[in-house]
Amino acid sequence: MNLDKLWYKVSNVANIPSPALLFYPERISENIRRVLQIAGGAERLRPHIKTHKCAEVLRMHLEVGIKKFKCATVAEAEMAARAGAADVLIAAQLAGPNLKRLEALRRAFPGTLFSTIADNAETIRSLAKIGDTLEHPLPVFLDINCGMDRTGIYAGEEAFNLYSLITKLPGLIPAGLHIYDGHIHDADLAIRERQCETAFGGVEKLRSMLESSGFPVPMMVAGGTPTFGIHARRANRECSPGTYVFWDFGYQQFADLDFQSAAVLLTRVISKPTWNRLCLDLGHKAVASENPQPRVQLLNLAEATAVVHSEEHLVVESPQAAQWHVGDEFYAIPRHICPTVALHDFAHPVTNGKAGAPWKIEARQRQITI
Repeated sequence: MNLDKLWYKVSNVANIPSPALLFYPERISENIRRVLQIAGGAERLRPHIKTHKCAEVLRMHLEVGIKKFKCATVAEAEMAARAGAADVLIAAQLAGPNLKRLEALRRAFPGTLFSTIADNAETIRSLAKIGDTLEHPLPVFLDINCGMDRTGIYAGEEAFNLYSLITKLPGLIPAGLHIYDGHIHDADLAIRERQCETAFGGVEKLRSMLESSGFPVPMMVAGGTPTFGIHARRANRECSPGTYVFWDFGYQQFADLDFQSAAVLLTRVISKPTWNRLCLDLGHKAVASENPQPRVQLLNLAEATAVVHSEEHLVVESPQAAQWHVGDEFYAIPRHICPTVALHDFAHPVTNGKAGAPWKIEARQRQITI
């Protein structure tokens, strides 16, 4: 038997209550090495930490020279600063009390450069008021909509005017453009490349217009994991992949992105309701359930079809069900790892087949101290 096929097995699994999240640090390190190789250097990277939300994983990046990060919440930004990040972009437009929390972050962690995004004049002016109260101006990226239609403003005259506003308001400095292209995820690399070039045509024109008018555009933060390799070929883009760190079976379709699965769910058989069914303790509360089934890939049960999924239970049908007993363990790779991690308070790091002291998923909280 090829023992590498059993890389996920845990020798002291009897000590781990299920459902549980397992991290594999050696594989995480290898994924970080590969992402550095594709990017061409640490200075080209601004990894998105919303995938792992974990200080220990962030420090693994710091150890190889990656100092800039991207996040989605104030709690993630605080976790990153506490772990030693030098530069943190909150890539979600802040509103309400979260604007004041950004001000508190700047005061609490003066050694970390915090920045954020905006796509309208009202938010830009609100950020300027915060920047005015601080010792140093607040860097703001203009958020550009390149076709995902989730946030941002289309590249054009209005975007030009908003960027101009950022340059003029005291308390702010223009940091550049932020562009997320999460709608581009075709399995075929050639199709992804064409879609990416089309989506970014207007962005490049906007950048040229801004620079020719004398406005500095220090950086373009671009892309997610599926387009990461494409953006890495462009010298004027800072890349912000996130899922690469753990990978998942939803992203296994991307043959051009060679990363290893590094996060696994541990689950156990808790009932055998019929001759061909196994009930596992892997409900909605343990694995992300926004996607259709299969939501997990069972590594040690190849023939399994999900038939019932509820808060605490996952029922699968399998012709091999009779071989398994209540209490037996299964190891599962989720379809979508990012929201799966957010369901767990901590993960068990597995090194040389043995689980060690848990790593806290600190930034799964909406609030840490700020």
